[in-house]
Amino acid sequence: MNEPRDHERYQAGRRITWVSVAVNVVLTTMQVFVGLLAHSQALVADAMHTLSDVVADFFVLYANRKGTEAADAEHPYGHGRFETAASLVLGLLLVGTGTGILLSAVERLQNIGNLPAVGVAAIWAAAFTLLAKEGLFRYMLRIAERLRSSMLIANAWHARADALSSLVVAVGVGGALLGFSFADAVAAIVVGGMIIKTGAEFALDAMRELIDTGVAEEEVARIRATIGATPGVIGLHELRTRRMARKTLIDAHVQVDGHISVSEGHRIGDEVRKRVLAEHDEVVDMLVHIDPEDDMRGAASAGLPGRQVLLNHLGALLGDEKLPEFRRVQLHYLGGRVEAEIFIAHGASADREHLVRLETKLAEKLPGDPYFRSVTINSTIAP
Repeated sequence: MNEPRDHERYQAGRRITWVSVAVNVVLTTMQVFVGLLAHSQALVADAMHTLSDVVADFFVLYANRKGTEAADAEHPYGHGRFETAASLVLGLLLVGTGTGILLSAVERLQNIGNLPAVGVAAIWAAAFTLLAKEGLFRYMLRIAERLRSSMLIANAWHARADALSSLVVAVGVGGALLGFSFADAVAAIVVGGMIIKTGAEFALDAMRELIDTGVAEEEVARIRATIGATPGVIGLHELRTRRMARKTLIDAHVQVDGHISVSEGHRIGDEVRKRVLAEHDEVVDMLVHIDPEDDMRGAASAGLPGRQVLLNHLGALLGDEKLPEFRRVQLHYLGGRVEAEIFIAHGASADREHLVRLETKLAEKLPGDPYFRSVTINSTIAP
């Protein structure tokens, strides 16, 4: 099993979730006991809701463990999407909770006269549950926001939803004790709507991430500025972003001078990636594609042949005027044509008349050639 790549984050998430498990187990036991003793159906129902939170907490523990594992062969970008999936499930769980409260409130309104008498102990149990769950919410949210974990933040808000549902129970029990039996149903409708709204927001955020929705335009603009300020970059014509849990992944097409060497272009790409990762904490990885021209307008050079075909074609153009032995040929594919630089080998450049004849031949043949725009012969090469 892979070890978590962010051990501190994993341990913090694990700790607050186990605290939630312990609190919910204690509350469930207390609510069931007091609810049955005080004849409070609302308190017993809230106990079942609290019990469902324990199940959700164990799901979060699993997702937290998987989500912090390092990348492997099957998951080369890591396991961060486990957190996203957990956020989606928790969001849907909130929606279900709110819907259940709404349905229960409607049923209570329809059967106000048949509600059983509630014991005083129920109000104390409901108040204790409310305070415990509100405290749990604040504790979990503080740590989850520090960890920047959407899954743990969603679980914290789930605790707040539980606190609100406990508030409904407290209001309902209090209203029943005071003779206003409809109060709990009205409060339940309001709170149920709030819970559904919160859950829907979490679920939608998770769905946006799962379908690779890009980051906010403001952040994209900042990333563009960082890339554009890198020495050697002359253009940026494609930038794609996507989220994975709390982090951002980027693909960028960076334009550089088409006449520089491959190694220099590679170095510029490395510098772009280094700067973006250093200046944008949320960016976890970046793929930089180096372009000699703006290929968003179409790959104008895509139909041109490769090196060996071009060298054979050049030989055919020169005919009897054979090229001297050369050390290397640089081919620049730009604007749908090829610019060639030929570097003659040492000792082969002595026959200047031969070179003049080559240049004359090329001047005659190149106009209208389907491949070459220019061919430059360099007869002096530094050792």
